[in-house]
Amino acid sequence: MWLAQTYDYSYTTTNLDTASAGTFAGIMLVYMLFWIAIAVVAIIAMWKIFTKAGKPGWAAIVPIYNYIILLEIIGRPWWWLLLMFIPFVNIVVLIVMMLDLGKAFGKDAVFSVFLLIIFSLVGYLILGFGKDKYVGAPNKLA
Repeated sequence: MWLAQTYDYSYTTTNLDTASAGTFAGIMLVYMLFWIAIAVVAIIAMWKIFTKAGKPGWAAIVPIYNYIILLEIIGRPWWWLLLMFIPFVNIVVLIVMMLDLGKAFGKDAVFSVFLLIIFSLVGYLILGFGKDKYVGAPNKLA
């Protein structure tokens, strides 16, 4: 006698799966809001830095253009922006730019290394909201 075999392809989910997904979604939402808050604070700080240097503050929120304005503030040529697209070179260029930004506000290399390179958000807030004045570009454009 031949017996027909039947297969049941249905499955059920448990509450554990949906609870895990909900927990993960909640954690990701908090994570995303945290980084958005940091980005907003950084934009506000850069806005203040730009206005102190006599440049339009709204330039801080425009991608790529904000680097052009930053290069004007520190007195570097616009083509340095192209160096930002070369891997590993961009790291060196960004370090030099932050050292020059510190000099443009009368700060020394120690301030620039610790507060503009390592703890950049704190350094931007200090330059933007502190009593530091823009003293001019350390590298005058020709």
